[in-house]
Amino acid sequence: MPYLGTSFFQRDVLTVARDLIGVELVWKGAAGIIVETEAYSVEGDLAAHTATRPSAREFVKTHPAGAAYVYFNYGMYWLFNLLVKGGSQDGLILIRALDPTRGIEKMRQRRHREKLHELCSGPGKLALALGIDGTHHGLPMTGKNRPAGCGLILPSSSSAHEIATDIRVGISQAIDYPWRFLSRHSPHLSVKHGKVKPPAPKTPR
Repeated sequence: MPYLGTSFFQRDVLTVARDLIGVELVWKGAAGIIVETEAYSVEGDLAAHTATRPSAREFVKTHPAGAAYVYFNYGMYWLFNLLVKGGSQDGLILIRALDPTRGIEKMRQRRHREKLHELCSGPGKLALALGIDGTHHGLPMTGKNRPAGCGLILPSSSSAHEIATDIRVGISQAIDYPWRFLSRHSPHLSVKHGKVKPPAPKTPR
């Protein structure tokens, strides 16, 4: 099957985040079907890196659509995102969970886990399982500069996925945006549909 081209990522960030469900992420001998994503808009989204980080805004400006945006979260985990730009709403899409398809034994070694549903059921887990780290920040995932063995493959059919929307996980701003997209019945989700706990309201001093 052919890899996705740059034009796939030159659309509205919410459309792309939804359309990534069912796409296979291939990474240097390992792969998994994307079953959960989160969209973050460059404009008007206080939860997005672009709201507070000049480096993120510069990344959007200087990198092509489909580039990997990889960052270290809470000093513990690398998180893998894809840049969307050139459509009606630019943004970044966090890949939150995968259904592993290839390189499973290597994933088990990296994760020190045996059960399939524990390998990539979260953004930090999947980055570790695939071997993604900060050296891959800015890597083009589409176009002529896409490295061999990395890319995204569109499935022949998406009928196996009932796509649902939900609020995003683990944020304290723009908490009610329904910008998490997931394959509703997948056992590989980081958080099941309807189970995200919003942060407790701050008590006035």
